[in-house]
Amino acid sequence: MATKKTSMFTLTERVTVSAAATETFATIDLGSYVDVGDRQALQIHSVDYVVQGTNAGSTLAGSLGAGEVQCQLTDLNRGGLVFANDRALVSSMRLVLDSDAFLSQDADLYPDNFGRGSDDGRFVVNDQLYITGFTSVIASGQAVNITVRVNASIVSLSAKDFMAIAIQSTAADN
Repeated sequence: MATKKTSMFTLTERVTVSAAATETFATIDLGSYVDVGDRQALQIHSVDYVVQGTNAGSTLAGSLGAGEVQCQLTDLNRGGLVFANDRALVSSMRLVLDSDAFLSQDADLYPDNFGRGSDDGRFVVNDQLYITGFTSVIASGQAVNITVRVNASIVSLSAKDFMAIAIQSTAADN
């Protein structure tokens, strides 16, 4: 199905959420990696999330208090958080912090790992990945930083496979 053109590499982007109950957005530009003419796509192998407080060394409990953090990575711009069955959803995470600073991630497991084989992974042919971050509560003057780390490689697809992925992506846009 896919012929690897590169080894695995990591794309990283951070979204800083500074207002409670407000979705915050960032993008990862894929224009240099995806080429329609050459049927070149990005194959995502895994997505990791790192959640930190206002500064790299500050505690999350100091920024968040008791609340939850959510983040999603999509290959189409949905304008906000989406349900888990949305075809544009690449990866998601949810972290709950209670008043005793107990962390829980059982509502949504992460990191998302798509497998190690040459055909395993999520193929993306769009020119952007979209990140949506959200927190339910933020302490005054604080922020929550969510770093998204995408492990990917560049692949060439057959004409049929590239067309099928492009059609599926377009259909998901509706």
